[in-house]
Amino acid sequence: MSTKSHSLVMLRRDFKHLTRNPTSLFNAVLMPIVMMLMFVYVFGDAFNVGVDYIDYATPGLMLLAVCYGLGATATSVNSDMTKGIINRFKAMDVSRGAVLNGHVVASVLTNLIAIAALVGVAFLLGFNPSASALDWLGVLGVVLLLGVATSWLTVALGLAAKSPETAGLASVPLVMLPFFSSAIVPAELMGPGVRQFAEYQPFTPIIESLRGFLNGTPDTGALMAAVAWCIGIALVGYLWASNTFKKRA
Repeated sequence: MSTKSHSLVMLRRDFKHLTRNPTSLFNAVLMPIVMMLMFVYVFGDAFNVGVDYIDYATPGLMLLAVCYGLGATATSVNSDMTKGIINRFKAMDVSRGAVLNGHVVASVLTNLIAIAALVGVAFLLGFNPSASALDWLGVLGVVLLLGVATSWLTVALGLAAKSPETAGLASVPLVMLPFFSSAIVPAELMGPGVRQFAEYQPFTPIIESLRGFLNGTPDTGALMAAVAWCIGIALVGYLWASNTFKKRA
């Protein structure tokens, strides 16, 4: 079998494991929706963002939907390394690249499902984007780039961790980082120090590029920065994961 065929087998395996884990499904799909309901109905009126809060918050919550599913990916990758399944795959002559590819693709597909569910709920809450069909393709492109980048970085973190428990904790900074960006409130409303961090961290241009597409006014500067960050994160994650996998496997 080719690496592509092996990757499809690994993808089916990883997706089955995910669907059989209620906690992972809750974190990946339902938790972002809970966060949306909380911010829109509990905190939304407290933020003066110049537009309906649901329209402002949805792009940032889409990024949160990507991040909330990463803990399960890191834990699953580490479990493969620490529980002996990799040795079985080696005995079966399974492509090493296929093991990592399966985790990445399963993570990206989970992201797409979570975001689709989130956007559906956002429309029920009054979300009213001005995006054209071409703008929606731009949103999809950014989401896919973000999903691939964060998935490779999470796979690397899972491989580097000593146990499944520490692997799950390793992804926590990626979950927290969106809260210190323009996801919930504009960066200019934040205090000194936090504002500068929010303006220059990687997730803010990604969120602003999504916001621009959904508003029907794509922000070229934010998009270029978002693409650069995603490519850089993906490259670091891929090289780190590949090198760690070769050493540990």
